[in-house]
Amino acid sequence: MNLSTVSTLAAIAAMLLPLAAAAQSLSDMQELSPEDRRAYWEAMSSEEREAKRSEWKAERDAMAPEQREQLRQQRKARHQQRREQMRSRRDEMRQRRDSMTPEQRDAMRQRHPDRRKQHHRAGGGEHSQ
Repeated sequence: MNLSTVSTLAAIAAMLLPLAAAAQSLSDMQELSPEDRRAYWEAMSSEEREAKRSEWKAERDAMAPEQREQLRQQRKARHQQRREQMRSRRDEMRQRRDSMTPEQRDAMRQRHPDRRKQHHRAGGGEHSQ
């Protein structure tokens, strides 16, 4: 390994240390954002992931039913919060789009042709006639 590779690996390890420290237990892992959880998980080898799954399963199995229910409710609340955030973002985007003139919408479509998808219901969209 050359010095550049070693310094790159050291930098990556330094970035992942907070994630590794933050996700030692099942409840800690659930507290991470989806992006941090994904980065933490992808930084592990398949053997490490399997070992972590087994560890968390044992931890979950050792919990009292009330603790498991509490974790389930917390997870459900976080999921609902993310859904509401996504719904809010979609509504904002829809309002922004609806406030545009037809010319502005056409210009946006031309700037982003790869984003063009048909989400219009049969007979309900602006392009159906």
